[in-house]
Parts: sequence; C-alpha cells; structure tokens
Amino acid sequence: MVKDELDNEIRFGDIYKHQKTIIVFIRHFLCFMCTEYIDDLAKIPEEYLQNANVKVVVIGCSPTKFIKDFKKETGWRYPLYTDPEAEIYKKLGCIKGVKTLSRTLSESKHVKSGAFMGVIKSTWRSMKYQEWQGDPNQQGASLILGPGNQLDHLSIDRDALDCVPINDLLKKAGVAFVNFEKDRRVFEM
Repeated sequence: MVKDELDNEIRFGDIYKHQKTIIVFIRHFLCFMCTEYIDDLAKIPEEYLQNANVKVVVIGCSPTKFIKDFKKETGWRYPLYTDPEAEIYKKLGCIKGVKTLSRTLSESKHVKSGAFMGVIKSTWRSMKYQEWQGDPNQQGASLILGPGNQLDHLSIDRDALDCVPINDLLKKAGVAFVNFEKDRRVFEM
C-alpha cells in the first residue's frame, strides 16, 4: 500500500492496473539530487504522456504530510505517493545504505547543483522542517509497469546518482523525448 497526500491508502497494483505507468521511487524529499531529478520529470508535457497513453508517478519514503510542499517545490503535477515504511522498496529489493557514488554530479543528466550548493539546499530545507522526510540511506528505483502485470523496465538505483536518465525511461515507455537543461536529445530547427 502507498499513501496519497490525504493519507488515503492505495493498493500499489491499482496505480498501473489499467495503463502503462512510469514509476520512480526516490530516496527522500530532502535529497537535492532527487529534487532536481523530479524538477526535470515534472517538465514532461502532459500531451506527450497522453499521446503514448502513459502516466508517470513518483513514490517517496517520507511521511505524507510532506507531499504538498514537495510537489510545490518541484512543480510536480502528476500523482505522488509515499511508502513511509518502505515496504514496497523492500519488496523490490531497493538498496539500503550509501556506498561510493557511481558517477559524478557533472555526469548526471538531471542534477544541476554542485555538491556544495546541493548540500546547502538540502540543509536549508531540513532546517525549515526540522524533521526527516524519509530515510537518507534508502536508495530508489524506476519501473515501467502495466497495464496489468506487464513489466517493461526495472532498475534498482545503486546510489543517489544512479537514476535512469528520464529520456531513457520515456523511450522505453514509447513517450517522445523532452529537452532538459543537461540532456538535449531533441534538436530544434
């Protein structure tokens, strides 16, 4: 079960039951790398998703009370749920713990901040709320599921920078590419 911002429980399978769905599990709501990834994910035009009959969902491991502010901060307008006890994370085999990073910040297609500014942003947000917004040791994942039990993609993140580039997810789901600040795959004439 996951929870929505009103604390309603939703069966995980109901999220993708009737439609192909890109599902991104993020580390926690204070992680600047996750925030900047979701900033970009939020830029996917609704018409691109509609044309491909695909929806996109984000799931975090924080308490539900932080959903509204996270959506506002990232510009996220699609469904966002939480798994506060990380039950689905565990069932997927998501990694718990932080080892060395698989790439540098500059190699990420979606993280725009440097390490210093990113840590300052995360620290500022944590001071504002004075409460953890998920387990900082929890790593995420990405899936493309549905309709039904059709699984087209599963990637378990090894660390905070191991997120699948968004355009790679879009391609696997049959959605048109999007130009992002650090991943320009669409050339304008």
